Amino acid sequence: MERSCERALELGLPAIAFTEHADWALVHEGQHAVDIAGYFDAVERCRAQFKGLRILTGVELGEPHWYPRETAEILAAGPLDQVHGSIHCIRLDGTLLDASQFRERAGIDFPRAVREYFRETLAMVESGQAFETLAHLDYPKRYWLDGLAPYREKDYEAEIRAILVAAAGTGRVLEVNTTRGRTLCPDITVVRWWREVGGQAVQYGSDAHQPDKLAEGFELATQMVEAAGFKPARDPMALWRR
Repeated sequence: MERSCERALELGLPAIAFTEHADWALVHEGQHAVDIAGYFDAVERCRAQFKGLRILTGVELGEPHWYPRETAEILAAGPLDQVHGSIHCIRLDGTLLDASQFRERAGIDFPRAVREYFRETLAMVESGQAFETLAHLDYPKRYWLDGLAPYREKDYEAEIRAILVAAAGTGRVLEVNTTRGRTLCPDITVVRWWREVGGQAVQYGSDAHQPDKLAEGFELATQMVEAAGFKPARDPMALWRR
């Protein structure tokens, strides 16, 4: 976290948000849920050390509708500036799979798995769980299977629009996740749909995971969001709105 703060200052960023993963679907070796007390301690150490940088707290809740008790405990542990909701995992034929594992599954019906991912995302949005921002909406496209026809938003338009309508109806914010400068999640087609269905605001996240990837892809994301009809606020840390 300290190195990320140093990198933020190098880049001239006014703020950094550490939206730490709160995941309980443990599908990766070495994976564990966030130590929320340790997380808050680390944030306070960074705030004391980097007084010229605004450091925001946050969590990315993974499948919060599957884990309401654990989610409530995290949200009650202390003040959080950012709360994201995300889907990483689905249940497919009795197996718990992260979308990053889809291409490792022999014989998988990839489009079916992606539709199940979107179905689960809609269930999360409609569940009433307390998160403000919908994170990396089309996460599976990062892991698209070689040899398949390229990912096209149009192929999943009905599923994506249903999610966007539900999210807009509950006043949520759509994250534009730059995947460390590799892939925009979502791209301009979905951001335009978001505006069409009444979505009011977007925000950026680089999903950095390491200091040298902080804010990667933000310039491209800014151009895309502006082209989709959203405008910046005077406060550089505020949401972009329609």
